Amino acid sequence: MTPTVPENTPVLEVTDLSVDFAVDRVWVPAAIDLNYTVAAGEVLAIVGESGSGKSVSSMAILDLLPKNARIRGSIKLAGRELRGLHGSKMREIRGNDIAMIFQEPMTALNPVYTIGNQIIETLRLHSEMSPTQARERAIQLLEMVELPDPEKAFRSYPHQLSGGQRQRAMIAQSLALDPLLLIADEPTTALDVTVQAEILDLMRNLRDHLNSAVILITHDMGVVADLADRIAVMRRGLIVETGTAEQIFGDPQHPYTQELLAAVPHLGGAEIDLTASLAAAAHAESVITEVDPAELARREKANAEALEAARRAERAKEHEAAEPILLLEGVAIEYPKQGRMPAFRAVEGADLVVRPGEVVGLVGESGSGKTTIGRAAVGLLPVVEGRLVVGGVDVTQRDRKLLKQLRRRVGMVFQDPSSSLNPRLPIGESIGEPMLLAGIAKGAALQKRIEELLDQVELPQAYRNRYPHELSGGQKQRVGIARALALSPELLVADEPTSALDVSVQAHVLDLIQELQARLQFACLFVTHDLAVVDLLADRIVVMQRGRIVEQGTRDAILRNPQDPYTQRLIAAVPLPNPEKQRERRELRALLVDRG
Repeated sequence: MTPTVPENTPVLEVTDLSVDFAVDRVWVPAAIDLNYTVAAGEVLAIVGESGSGKSVSSMAILDLLPKNARIRGSIKLAGRELRGLHGSKMREIRGNDIAMIFQEPMTALNPVYTIGNQIIETLRLHSEMSPTQARERAIQLLEMVELPDPEKAFRSYPHQLSGGQRQRAMIAQSLALDPLLLIADEPTTALDVTVQAEILDLMRNLRDHLNSAVILITHDMGVVADLADRIAVMRRGLIVETGTAEQIFGDPQHPYTQELLAAVPHLGGAEIDLTASLAAAAHAESVITEVDPAELARREKANAEALEAARRAERAKEHEAAEPILLLEGVAIEYPKQGRMPAFRAVEGADLVVRPGEVVGLVGESGSGKTTIGRAAVGLLPVVEGRLVVGGVDVTQRDRKLLKQLRRRVGMVFQDPSSSLNPRLPIGESIGEPMLLAGIAKGAALQKRIEELLDQVELPQAYRNRYPHELSGGQKQRVGIARALALSPELLVADEPTSALDVSVQAHVLDLIQELQARLQFACLFVTHDLAVVDLLADRIVVMQRGRIVEQGTRDAILRNPQDPYTQRLIAAVPLPNPEKQRERRELRALLVDRG
């Protein structure tokens, strides 16, 4: 039975909480003297980069840390001290009083049991329900999290649901016993922007309906602006700043908080222009009664953006005069038949051009076909219809010699730097391998070229002898970029190269790609679902939905004045790192969804 919280008592009260790990007989601090409270119906966002201690401190609340961890301090739930409780008592509290939503539902859910069985197991483990009662309650929970067909979801296995549906199912399981406290650890990181918006709406509605206290662990400041009431900023195990969402976003005090917010990519002036155009479409009116300093600043920013747009337009004219480095004409791409699974057509009727020195952003949700086009451009997938030409090489012929030529002219940066590098090779060998295999350089010349590439991606030359596991995520992605540039490609295909990185690391990697592209003038097909990133990098943007290109044009045309309803919904779903503007964006998105 979930205890009631006495009036004026916080649901969770953390006092002087410290977590250390024993490493080589030395205590290494992961969280240091943390103090915070969370009230019923309140969302506390704990933000910071990887390694800041935010997830570790939350796992300490659930007593789920490994045996080499040492926890000190006080953790009170509804006035009851959790530190020192016997294992069986903590098991009663987990799930019953405290529930957790994990980052990746596919690994958190059991793949060999149906969704319904997993929710029933939770219900019957913590309460005296009959199988029939538990089944009825499970379907009720699946309805509560707004799954389109609760009965079907109840009978489905995790792999039979989409990412957003799996996340909803895991939320349903977490809410099974009406917990006092809900800990959400990066609940939207692996999701598309539109699915993320739906999950955030769901969590907001459930928070209001159940009045649970919520701890939101994330590095996405747009998500924080959308959902959080209060924010605690962590760095290197310490809480460096706390305050309301309005205080932290409007007037951050600590230099690290300021740095974190400055690193967040955003849609430039899109939140102003798009909001105005969508509001006009909904017959809303906006009147400026006087010119205040904020309005003057807005106009200065608009003028700067207009100047940048003019420069981009000038570059676009130069690009149009050049022969395309990548050309798609009526292209259809299929994943071949596997066993009983028939061939699946992932892209249909695609027309796309990338010219030398141009950056084209290819955007859309998971399953839209954008990664498929990127893989076909480097010769990794066959083209079944139409024509695909890369640097004068017709990829549709599938000639081995032609494909070998193609791979010398195209480089690819993958989404996950950890899995794209060979863990058994030092990074110097990983960078030099393409040149060695292509017969371009060997011996001293190869070593010199490796050093030059390390310099280009701003890594110390001494790192050449390190292995991938010895590098951070951002450093590994820099190695991936160096490897992709090893053969001086005419075209770089970047497939979600920053989605797995922290916001500040992401900013550094994006700056690096911008600087390298401006200096080396390679063409770039930048595949992403993050519209703020393409706003920063792209000359032109191509929007995909369900295997088809629905809209394409200059960056400003697509982001500031989208014509296709899908593009409008996609942009409106992007959370803004500003609580007030995010509320307006949420209302506009709801309006677009209703009208769509």
